[in-house]
Amino acid sequence: MSLLTGQLDIEWTCRHTWRRASYNTMWCLIGCAIGDLGTIAFFQYTGIPWSTLAIMSLAIVNGLITSIILETIILSRQMALDIAIKTACGMSLVSMLAMEIAMNLVDVAITGGARLTFTVVPVMLAAGFLAPLPYNYWRLKALGKACH
Repeated sequence: MSLLTGQLDIEWTCRHTWRRASYNTMWCLIGCAIGDLGTIAFFQYTGIPWSTLAIMSLAIVNGLITSIILETIILSRQMALDIAIKTACGMSLVSMLAMEIAMNLVDVAITGGARLTFTVVPVMLAAGFLAPLPYNYWRLKALGKACH
């Protein structure tokens, strides 16, 4: 059995791992949503005339930053601050990018632009949670690494 085959051939029905992956993904979603939704809300309420692509790009960057900040705060309760910062920066960018892109694509698909409404936010959050969840499960199960 090759290393690649061993990593792809995992048990996908482990409830414990799904729970852990879901918990990790939830914390990432909270961090990402703060920066992402905050950025979109800022442009929506100020009326600054940026393109949808520019707003969404900035929202993604801000979502990544706030996720890293939140993770650093959480980790600093368990380890030294300098190690917490390094660990938070080393989190899975694949997972965070999938989350951010899913959230923003849903927003554009439903509202036609960078707009927050009471109906779009829950759908954005659901998409942001579900998009990286299988990857986060896989990282835990195949590699023994938590993404967040």
